[in-house]
Amino acid sequence: MALYENVFIARQDVPTTQVEALTTQFSELVTSLGGTVSKKEYWGLRSLTYRIKKNRKGHYTLLNIDAPSAAVKELERTMSINEDIIRYMTVRVDALEEAPSAVMVRSAEKSDRPGGDRGDRWGDRPPRRERPRFGDEGGPAPVIETGEEA
Repeated sequence: MALYENVFIARQDVPTTQVEALTTQFSELVTSLGGTVSKKEYWGLRSLTYRIKKNRKGHYTLLNIDAPSAAVKELERTMSINEDIIRYMTVRVDALEEAPSAVMVRSAEKSDRPGGDRGDRWGDRPPRRERPRFGDEGGPAPVIETGEEA
């Protein structure tokens, strides 16, 4: 049997529970045809690069499959019929990775940063009132002599 990675994108208006049900349905289809699904990863609702069938976002899911080619063809046929699936792609690989995919590692790194995805925008910058103005040296205000004595 050959090793495959399958990624499919479900429509944005489909609830997450239904995406999980689709994932289970597809993995049961593969196992019924003599294959195994070693890993299922839900990548979440992500923005698409361009609109696909009037959708701007989609639910991404990865499946690692060890199955005969007939099972993969049937899986792809089922995905093409399903109205909730926008796109799918199956790639034959030499070895399956058991570790989390690069997408999951990157999203975990983003959540560990302070300030969310954007990071700390201002750093250790003091509030505006405490900063010296342009031309100030941080000392007392300069004395301006006008030439007249009071």
